Amino acid sequence: MARLVYANLTSLDLYVNDTNGDFQWAEPDAEVHAFVNDLERPMRTYLYGRRLYEIMAVWDTLETSDEPPEMRDYAQQWREADKVVYSSSLSEVTTSRTRLERAFDPDVVRALIRDADTDIAIGGPTLAAHAFSAGLVDDVHLFLNPVIIGGGTRALPDGVRLGLELVDERRFSNGVVHLAYRTQS
Repeated sequence: MARLVYANLTSLDLYVNDTNGDFQWAEPDAEVHAFVNDLERPMRTYLYGRRLYEIMAVWDTLETSDEPPEMRDYAQQWREADKVVYSSSLSEVTTSRTRLERAFDPDVVRALIRDADTDIAIGGPTLAAHAFSAGLVDDVHLFLNPVIIGGGTRALPDGVRLGLELVDERRFSNGVVHLAYRTQS
């Protein structure tokens, strides 16, 4: 059975963006970007909330021939993956290999995980909060950036208590720290 994997680039105070929605401080350098690529490489399905999907959709058509290798690599991965976007407000999705779902149904996602041949990524803290609340998240990867932003969108949901086991950690040359946790049943 596949695992549902939540990964996010965060500030040290665990926000994915600031109160204005800005997240430029989290742009990964080449070393972190390559690590994230390797982390996500085996995942062939991405579950997205609307806001994250709108940010990530650029990868569908981004011209990368003049971009660094880690960006070209990620663009190829993204284009080859299936995407499911959860949104009640989008009228349609505009990227390849993408389908739109109007609501997050834990039973449908549980079946998707059960039937998948590879792990599944869930992105966007609002969508992931539903998965955390339903007990569906198996692995949590946080990339802590050396910045405190004081507010914005929280990377982890309020109201969920979950035991975690630290299974890996890594410090990058730019000060980012990766923490990998496995949920405890």
